[in-house]
Amino acid sequence: MLAANHYRMKTENNQQGTIFSFNGFISEGILFALGDALKKKLSIEETDVSTMKRVFSVFVEQAQNIIRYSAETLVQDGQEANRISSGLLSVGNENGRFFVICGNVMNRENASPLQQRLEKIRNLDQAGIKAYYMERIRDPEESSSKGANLGLIEIARRSSEPIQFDFLDIDESTTFYCMKAFI
Repeated sequence: MLAANHYRMKTENNQQGTIFSFNGFISEGILFALGDALKKKLSIEETDVSTMKRVFSVFVEQAQNIIRYSAETLVQDGQEANRISSGLLSVGNENGRFFVICGNVMNRENASPLQQRLEKIRNLDQAGIKAYYMERIRDPEESSSKGANLGLIEIARRSSEPIQFDFLDIDESTTFYCMKAFI
């Protein structure tokens, strides 16, 4: 049964075009190692350099969002440097295009503002995304942000089509958030 269950997961991932997948707790150190493995995989497959850079960039942005915003987070001794957060990351190929998917549990109160930001970004064309990026670069950092607050815009800038996203309420306090970007 153990082998059958895990072989079924592997087969489903293969059928969905997944070439790289991670599910569990991630830290900056693990992100570095996963990124290195992803770059090697894309290089071995002789992915063109421009596409490889865009895939890698989107992968890193999505991983950092998990690390910073997942509700399933552990911090040792109150030190942010000792933070690990749970989520999933997948990279694959669908119809000749790469995709990068991330997902994580988040506090439900943060879902609506995130959804509004994502909808705004999704509805912009490339010129609009560039203008919004320039506008956000000049804005002061939001107090609730744990980064430069440009990650979602960076993902949209590197995507070949509008980003896809979805939210699934788990209970009264948490939501599962998932995003897919095509490169």
